[in-house]
Parts: sequence; structure tokens; C-alpha cells
Amino acid sequence: MIELKNITKTYILGTQQLRVLKDVSLTINSGEFVAIMGPSGSGKSTLMNIIGLLDTPTTGSYILEKKIVSDLSDNAQAEVRSRRIGFVFQMFNLLPRMNGLKQVMQPLLYQGVPRAEAIERAKEACIEVGLADRSHHLPNELSGGQRQRVAIARALVTKPALILADEPTGALDSHTGNEIMDLLKKLNENGVTIVMVTHEPHIAAYAHRTIHILDGQIEPK
Repeated sequence: MIELKNITKTYILGTQQLRVLKDVSLTINSGEFVAIMGPSGSGKSTLMNIIGLLDTPTTGSYILEKKIVSDLSDNAQAEVRSRRIGFVFQMFNLLPRMNGLKQVMQPLLYQGVPRAEAIERAKEACIEVGLADRSHHLPNELSGGQRQRVAIARALVTKPALILADEPTGALDSHTGNEIMDLLKKLNENGVTIVMVTHEPHIAAYAHRTIHILDGQIEPK
């Protein structure tokens, strides 16, 4: 599903160049659950952003579902991102004045899906993550785990091929974090490819394999 070939990423900071990724090559197959681990500043978030088409590599190529996406225009990348990739963030990224169901609907409305269909698909996604009875509540009326379930439902509702989870349990207690990981594991078993950044070994243990990154390079096994 994912193939990165000789990816580098360099940021220009005034007169300085900061090379964050250094000749990274990586393959992730459809249906895999992969964890990316590394210390702060190792490049793991930059790698995740490139996989999610939120950033572009300085050199190298990114192939997603057999299509070179690193060379696409910004608009074309945004289209791929909205239809093929779902995102789950550590701090949930929910809108404070919008209830759970409406949050889950938003990606569909951005795609131009008719409102009635968007409502039904959002309800189905809320049921899938075990949040049907709380979907009409605002974020401040939900626990951390329930907020993350809203975020996962929002990521799922477009039926993406790939979910990117950036520290999905980082803002949760250990019990709730395990519940969220059980949910992600179930989604993976149903065919969704998941790539997750985490710094916690027991969270990475849910994945099929773990990729370690240090100083912008993938460490050999």
C-alpha cells in the first residue's frame, strides 16, 4: 500500500538547513498495523506527515496504492488525503461547539455527500466505535476516551484505506488507552491499514511490527 523510496526532508531555517529525514525507504502492506517509535526529534512526526500528505519530501518518492503521490499538485494531494486517509490525533482535534455526530459528518460534507446520507453514515460510524448513545453530546460533555472515539469515527466515516494515528492514547489514562487500542486493533482486523506513532512500548505491542527511527533514519532490525 505504502512505498517510500529514498525520502529526505530538509527545512530551511534562516541560513541554516535542518535535515530531519535522511534517505528513508519503507514499505507497508495493505492490512498491516505498523507502529513507528523514536525519541523526540527523531523525525517520526515528519515521517507521519509525509505519509499523510500533510508535508512533502524534499527528495525521494512516495507511492500510495501504486500511484506516485509525491509529485501530485497540492489540490490533487488534498483529494487523495480526504478520500483515502483518516487521521486520529493525540488531542482529538474536535470543534468545541459541535456535537459528536456533526463532527463525524464533516469529512463527508466536505466531499459533497448529501446531508441525509452523511447523517446515516456518521451514525453507522458512531455505532462502530461504540458511541451511539453519546453522539449528540458536545466534546466537553464527553470523557477523553469518548472524545477519541468521536475522532476515530470521524477518521472512519469516509471509509479510508489507511488510518494514521499520532499518539492516539497520549492524552488518556492507561485503562482508556487500552480500550482505544482494542478498537484500533478491531478496525485493523476488519481490513483497515493503520500506521501509528507512539513512544509507549506497550502500545506499540498492539501493532504487527514496529519501525524504530533515530536521527532521521530507520534503524536496522
